[in-house]
Amino acid sequence: MNSKVFLVARILLGLFVIVFGANKLYPFLPAPEEMPEGLMTYFTALTSSKTLLLVGLVEVVSGIAFILNKYGALMALILMSVSVCAVLFHITMAPETIGPALALLILNIVVLVGYKDRYKDILRA
Repeated sequence: MNSKVFLVARILLGLFVIVFGANKLYPFLPAPEEMPEGLMTYFTALTSSKTLLLVGLVEVVSGIAFILNKYGALMALILMSVSVCAVLFHITMAPETIGPALALLILNIVVLVGYKDRYKDILRA
């Protein structure tokens, strides 16, 4: 992969997850005005169980790792679970707002491909 493309993708992903992770820790982005009851129940459960706090921390730490290029390969693997869950959530509960989740997944895949040399030992049979 072109090193400049990888650098841009890594920094964009880092900024993206820092902003959305920080929003989970200290909400500053406007919340949707009307949410269906199922979504309210889901987010109430995630908030009361502190799951959103954990996801926010993972996103902020991952973003810092991507921007500083330290432990980025590890954080890209960990963040992949967040990316897949975000896309699955939007597919099943809020398909009209799937754009940012798809952007997160695509950037995460690009960064994983950029770090592919670091995974050779893990993937060796």
